[in-house]
Formats: sequence, structure tokens, C-alpha cells
Amino acid sequence: MPCEGCMERDNMSTGATMEFLLLGFSELLCLRVLLFLIFLIVHLVTLAGNMMVFVAVVMEPSRPPMLFFLCQLSAIELCYTLVIVPKALLSLMVVDGSTISFMGCAAQMHLFVALGGAECFLLVAMSYDRYVAICRPLHYMAVMSEGFCLRLAGVCCLGAFAVALGLTVAVFRLPFCQSRHINHFFCDVPAVLHLACTQSYTPELPLLAACMLLLLLPFLLILASYVCIAVTLLRVTSSVGRGKAFSTCVSHLAITLLHYGCATSIYIRPKSSYSPARDKVVSLVYTNITPLLYPLIYSLRNKEIRGILMKMLRRKKIAQLN
Repeated sequence: MPCEGCMERDNMSTGATMEFLLLGFSELLCLRVLLFLIFLIVHLVTLAGNMMVFVAVVMEPSRPPMLFFLCQLSAIELCYTLVIVPKALLSLMVVDGSTISFMGCAAQMHLFVALGGAECFLLVAMSYDRYVAICRPLHYMAVMSEGFCLRLAGVCCLGAFAVALGLTVAVFRLPFCQSRHINHFFCDVPAVLHLACTQSYTPELPLLAACMLLLLLPFLLILASYVCIAVTLLRVTSSVGRGKAFSTCVSHLAITLLHYGCATSIYIRPKSSYSPARDKVVSLVYTNITPLLYPLIYSLRNKEIRGILMKMLRRKKIAQLN
């Protein structure tokens, strides 16, 4: 039964001309300039950090599987921030919020979910790499071959983009209420679902299915990998050897906790507990702070990355001297 006050979208032209208004941080007018400068600086540092890691790994002739996955992670983070942050910066420049078209909102949501899902799957691939390295070290080079890593990376991206497409289509097929004000700085799934003119929980089912595939399933696979790693390390008699093996997992564990901690607090909850203010704060961390921390964590914890970056600095210094 059609809902009262819903927007009729019976043809493609209506959907094409519809616009949403991203309110962003319109309630914080006095802090607009300060927030803009903070976001801009964080955005530029994030781009520089991830680009530095990406270029450093690409220029390295011999790349072990973990560095290959790290290179892909940096590429995902670069795209991830470019999809969200420029529109958020624009919303801070406009007093009453910035408009976004129906198709633009759908495209932003699809890319955001797809890139976030690809990151979830990539974290699974990285945990499997640690499992093989620690639990089956003699078979590591045979199992984690270059061809296998390329196929694994392709599956991560294609699987995430397919799930994101299904979720985006399901969300934007819903009837939306006359109020087209999205109380967020980008087209996040819960914020757009909040505008749907439905009284049932049916619209949340695609989101629940996507959370199962993009969050819960990868988390369980990562957990299974680390249970096997823990069992193997308990059998190691040398505490030094056990510490060295575990130290190779610390960076991955830190990123996994950051990623899943923020994503779980936003997406795995009922529509009735939707809180725009809380979601915007968590999303700020999720879309700005965590992409900034990823290259820092890996640069500080990964000896290979540190070695590559030192070589790049030495080459640059030699080139300047010459």
C-alpha cells in the first residue's frame, strides 16, 4: 500500500531529476571553518600516506604476498577517501547543506559499500596469508603464488562490488518521503534508509544480508585463521620464536579491530536505534581517521615497508646530491 507523503517514482525521468540534500554539519556553523581545515589537512595527509605506501610497494621488484595485499589496501583507501571526503568538504562550505542527485547518491553509496566490502575481504586474504606463513611455512611459497594472490585480489573486489550493487538497487527502489534531507555528510545506507516511507522491517533485510556477507562472514574467517595461528603458536616452545611469529600479525590485527569496530557500530543494529549525531561521529572516524592510521600502522610495524621507504629516501637523497 503506498505510503502517505511518499515521492512517486514511476518512471526513470523522476528518479533522474530527484535530488537529496546532505545536511552535513549544518548545525555546527560556528565551527565550519575549523572543521574544513581539519578535514582538508587529514585528507591530504591520508592521500600522501597511502600514495607513498602504494608507490613504494609498486616500485619494489620482488614483492611478497603480504606487500601485494598491502598495496591493494592502500589503493582501496585512496579511492575510499576520494569518494567521501571531497563531498564532505563541499558540505562544510555551503551553509544550508549540499545537494546530490539521485544517481549521484546511488553511485556514492555503491562505491562506498563496495570499497568497504573489498577491504573486509582483503583483510580475510591477509589473515589467510598469515595462517599459511605461520601454520604451513614449508608450503608458503607454493600456496601463496603470484597467480593465486592475483586471483584472490580479483575475487575480493568483484565479490564486494556485486554485493554492493544488490544492496544499492534494493535501497533505491524504496519509496522516499517528501523530506529529502539526509542528516549526514554522505549517502550512507542507514541515513538513506531513514527516509524510506515504510513501517515494516522489510527494507532492512538487504542491509542485513549485506552485513552478513561483507562483515560477519569475513570476520568469522579471520577469527578462524587466528584460532589456527594461536593453536600453532602454543606448540612453539621458544618464547622468542613465538613473539616473532605473533609480531607479524600485530599490524593486521590492529587494522581489523579498527575496521570492524567502526563498521559494526553503524550497520549491525536495528533501524529504530538510528542516531544521526552518533553515526556522523563514527563515520568521521571511519572515513577520515582509519585511512590515515593504516599507512602509519604498517609503516611503523612492518620491517619490509620501513626498508622500502628508507631505500626510496636514500635514492632521493642521492639524486639530489648528483
